[in-house]
Order: sequence, then structure tokens, then C-alpha cells
Amino acid sequence: MKHRAFGRTGLEVSEIVFGGGAVGGIIIRKDDAIKREAIRRALAGGINWIDTAAQYGEGKSEEALGWLLPESGATPYLSTKFNLDVANPGDIPAQIEQRLMQSLGRLKRSSVDLLQLHNRIGATPGERVVTVEQVLGSNGVAEGLERLRARGLIRHMGITALGETPAVLEVIRSGRFDSAQVYYNLLNPSAGRDMPPAWTGQSFAGIIAACHAQDMAVMAIRIFAAGVIATDERHGRESILTSDTSVAEDERKARALFAAIGTEHGTRAQVALRFALSHPGITCAVIGSAELQHVDEALRAQALGPLPAAVLARLDDVYASDFGRV
Repeated sequence: MKHRAFGRTGLEVSEIVFGGGAVGGIIIRKDDAIKREAIRRALAGGINWIDTAAQYGEGKSEEALGWLLPESGATPYLSTKFNLDVANPGDIPAQIEQRLMQSLGRLKRSSVDLLQLHNRIGATPGERVVTVEQVLGSNGVAEGLERLRARGLIRHMGITALGETPAVLEVIRSGRFDSAQVYYNLLNPSAGRDMPPAWTGQSFAGIIAACHAQDMAVMAIRIFAAGVIATDERHGRESILTSDTSVAEDERKARALFAAIGTEHGTRAQVALRFALSHPGITCAVIGSAELQHVDEALRAQALGPLPAAVLARLDDVYASDFGRV
């Protein structure tokens, strides 16, 4: 397992992060024996970071990790996330502290290595959207996290770089956060490269570059596009986090993409992971697993390394035609 510097934190993180999310769901939906084995295989493969969130399985992911990790005897880095109630924000730092203490209770820990804002960031508050002012302003998210860090309840603070790109960039450029979870995959790599005019999808242009300007770590998320890239089988847990696309459109793009690059570079999921790790600006890729073999598959993909330059060059043509649309 290779490691990369986690931004300015001084931490070295494995290229793969084991994700405890609901889309993969292995530590939420499977029986205890499979949960144990999933964690064992991840740790044995050299993964040293596990990422979860209060939202995943309505706390079930954190609860599972609360006994799985002590039982494993290992001490990987651990990150979790909180959602603000934007309809009733009130005292934001107090709300964050309450969310964190609930998470720590489920995790059976006194602190976490990274606490991340899970809300989207945009111009108008509502549903799951928080504003730049709510994040950076007085008594806002950043200030609340800084207080928790000063008390030793968290080591580092991060954001989820979803929502409206200009607002996300403003928060990143503040320099107050250590990391960002960034949407990046074969269908939408706009956070890390210039996209041609014909390409369609929500643009995250400039996000990875902005993170690097602040020496922030970049955790690539949704590298399988909720499983659409990895397989043609739908599990019913597909959720779209971006605008200007749909499951059907992502399926169309995935078919065109693999028709163009062939099948000799690993399984579809392995190609997706190798693609994410091909970008030098990405610190690590967060993977979701539904079955034990998915953990093994990811570890083998990481060992293969980044995709060959010739494959990456072929992708340029795929994007230029918007996956064969024009």
C-alpha cells in the first residue's frame, strides 16, 4: 500500500480509505461476521484510514465501528461528518458540539482524527445547504470546529466540497480547513482538469487546484458514481449528488466510456479507482464496498497503480464527444 501526505497535517494516509457509507453499506447491512472480515481485510491490505458519518445508516455505521475497531486491535485514522439543521441553525458551534458528542458516543471514542461538514455549501440556505457566511462568519462552522480542535476532541477539520462551486471555492480559499471531500470520477473529473465544451455535467472546476494552493488534503469521493461506473446491476441505493445528470445519463456515459477504453485494465471498479489515483492532486480515494470481494478488488487495483498514459489520453476524446453524444 502506498501512502500520500494528507495536506499540511503531517499525516501519511493510505491511497485507499475504507468508506462506511450507505451506498456500499457493508458495515451497515451485513451480519457481524462479514463486518469483521471486511475490516480485517482492509487493515491487512494496508488501509490506515476509515471514513464514516452520522448520517450513514442513521448512526449504524458509527455504531458498528464503535465495536469493530476496538475488537480488531488496530488504530487506523478515523473521520466522521456532521449535518447542520439549516432550518434551525441557532448556535452553530453548540450544534456541532452536540453532533460530535453523539458521534463519539456511537464510536466509543474520546476524539476523532478529522471532523467534516457534511452539508452542501451554496448562496442560499435551505434543505442541506449552508452559506459561506454560516461556514466562515462569526460563530460559524469554522469557529465551532476550531474550538473543538483546541479542546482535543478533533485533530483536524474538513468540508464536503459539494453544492455551488463558487461558494465551495470561497470556503476552500479561506485556508481554515485541512481537507475536502471532492467529487471526482471517470464521468465527472471536472474538479481536477479542464473539460471540453461538449462535456455535460456539474462543473467543479478549480476545486483541486484551490485545495492545493491551501495545502489541503483531497479525499476523492463517489469514484464509482454510486456504483454506476462499477456495474450494470442497480441496487436501489443510487443517489445523485450533482446537478445536470441522472442515473440514466451516468449509465449512458459509463457504457460509452468502457466501449472506448476496453476491458484490459481491470474490472470496471478497478479502472475507476486507478483513474482516481492517477491524479497527483488527489490524496486518497474513499471506496464503498457492498461485498467482501469488493475490498479485495480495490486492493488489487491500488497495487496495479495509475492508469497508463495511453488510456488517459483516450479519455480526452471521450470527454470531447460527451461520451459519444456529439
